[in-house]
Amino acid sequence: MQQQNKYKEDEIMSAMHITQTNFQQEVLESDKPVLLDFWASWCGPCRMVSPIIDEIADEHPEIKVVKVNVDEQPGLAAQFRVMSIPSLFVMKNGKIVNQAMGARPKQQILSMVQ
Repeated sequence: MQQQNKYKEDEIMSAMHITQTNFQQEVLESDKPVLLDFWASWCGPCRMVSPIIDEIADEHPEIKVVKVNVDEQPGLAAQFRVMSIPSLFVMKNGKIVNQAMGARPKQQILSMVQ
């Protein structure tokens, strides 16, 4: 039972939600590589990827893991030319260095950041 509660706490503390307001500071000015997950609540493949993204956030403090809800942040989705979700982007020093569309296994997502 304790382990289940701990997991819920970890889940709450996982990936940061990004908005137009905090994008500059949290993504562009990050001193760590940033993994961005563009998603929506109605998207089946996004729901498959979401726990993987949260695991990566919990297990890899050297990576800043963030989520962008495309329904709530259409401006950011347009800025990244997101045409399909889930869309994953890796940014280093404010520049996109890797990207992928669609659900991916954890190891493939991690290899994008390396």
